[in-house]
Parts: sequence; structure tokens; C-alpha cells
Amino acid sequence: MGVLAASAVVNHRLARQAERRNPPAGRFVEVDGVRLHYLERGEGPALVLLHGNGSMIQDFASSGLIDLAARRHRVIVFDRPGYGHSTRPRGRVWSPDAQAELFQAALERLGVSQAVVLGHSWGASVALALALKHPQTVRALVLASGYYYPTARVDMALLSGPAVPLLGDVARYTIAPIASRLIWPLLMRKIFGPAPVPAKFKAFPREMAVRPSQIHAEAAESALLIPSAAAMCKDYASLTMPVAIIAGAEDRLIDPAAQSLRLHQAIAQSSLHLVPGSGHMVHQTDPEAVMGAIHAASDGGR
Repeated sequence: MGVLAASAVVNHRLARQAERRNPPAGRFVEVDGVRLHYLERGEGPALVLLHGNGSMIQDFASSGLIDLAARRHRVIVFDRPGYGHSTRPRGRVWSPDAQAELFQAALERLGVSQAVVLGHSWGASVALALALKHPQTVRALVLASGYYYPTARVDMALLSGPAVPLLGDVARYTIAPIASRLIWPLLMRKIFGPAPVPAKFKAFPREMAVRPSQIHAEAAESALLIPSAAAMCKDYASLTMPVAIIAGAEDRLIDPAAQSLRLHQAIAQSSLHLVPGSGHMVHQTDPEAVMGAIHAASDGGR
């Protein structure tokens, strides 16, 4: 018990240190008891970027995608609840539907009535939920490296542990941050592969990603991945806005044939962009290709 208590103290101090070293780069909007951190760049039609599980604003920033998009769009990038500097109140199930309602309200506060919405990985599930629940807000949809149909995923069951009440709370304050630091290089090789991890990704603050609070959000979303896809997949064909689907052709985390290709076949007005040589982090390895998908969806939404 003494070792666990000591590790909890150390992890708490490291988390606070990480937050001091990486202060908020943007502004905050308060919505339904959630303090959402967001970054805004550029002028023009609104483009909203929603990051994946375990990530935060700095992922899109370090990729170069924000700078590329800001040449033509008013880019709004959120830290989703529990990530970066956004809060994630306990006592709620932060499903894609719940987050879609949150971002709908946030966009209203920011004066955005319509936007092109891009979601990467778990963020693609939130983007889909927003398009299904509030189609009037989503002028066009860009889905990157998403998981859209339920399949067996043993890794998600393993990653969900820190979301379990009590035992999970103990783990995320003690063992989980240490384990996360140890497996970080292996995880990066998997999500970037077959491409190497680019030097620009060093700007991503991994010390923020292994805080106990963010580990809880990551675990909860791992647990929700399969049931969320199962709940939404029957409704994809009802989407009427332009949809661009992009994925790394060699994604080692999410099979593009079983997910992106299948989604393309379900949505009549969708376009499919498979990027050769890229893996799950297609926005990092080929931001120009992602911009091409954004333009394809945006131009089709006029």
C-alpha cells in the first residue's frame, strides 16, 4: 500500500507539472458545466476539428493541418472533454451523442450556425453523432481513420480497465501512468506505422496524455467504442450532407477495408480517400491529403 500511495503522490505532481509546462494555448467556453478549451485560427467558412482518443489540440497543431486549413477556413479545434485543458465532469456517460450535444451548444455560443466538421478516430464517432443529431449544423462531414462498425477488439477491453469504478481509480493514479509511459514508443510505432513517427510530433506533449485524469477519459472511451458504433451504424445511410472518408491505406489500428470502405458503400454521396503509405495518423503523415478531403467535402457542400 505504501508503494501505491507513493506512486499516486508522484503521478499527481507530474500531472500538475505537465499542466504548468503546457498552459492553455486558446480560450475557454463554458457549456453545461463543462469548461471546453478551444483554439481558433483563420477566417472564412467554419471548420471544426475533433481529435481522437488519447489526443488533444496539439495533435492537429503539430501536424500542420490547422495552418493549412486556416488559409481558407475559420478553424475551431477543441480539446474534447477530459483531454488537454477541457474538463470532464463525472457522473455522465460521455458517449458520442453526449459530446455531440455539447459541441452543438458550444458552436452556438461561438456564433457558428454551420460548419464543415472533421473527426479523427474516436472524434469521427463524435462528428457522426453531431451530423446525425444536428444535420442543420454540419454542412459537410470529413471522417478520418474512424471506427464505424462493431468488430471484436480485445485491445479495447484491456484499455478500459482504468474506467472501472474504485479499482480503476486506483490504477489510473498509480500503475496506469507508469505503464502508459513504458508502452508509449510501442504505441507510437503502431498508430503511425508503416510510416515513421515524424519529427514534428515531438511538439505533442505526451506528459499531458499520461495524466490520471486523461487516462480516465481514454479508458472510458475505449469501453464505449464498440457499443457506440453498434448504436449508430444503422443510421449512416440517412445522412444527406457531403461526406469525405479518409484513412491510411495501411492503418494497423483500424482496418480501412472493414471500416472506411464499408462506410463509403453505405453512404451514397460519400467520397473515399485511401492514402498509400499512411497508417492511423494520416493527418500527421499526409496533412495535404486530409486537406484534399476537406476541400472535396466543403466544395460539395455548396
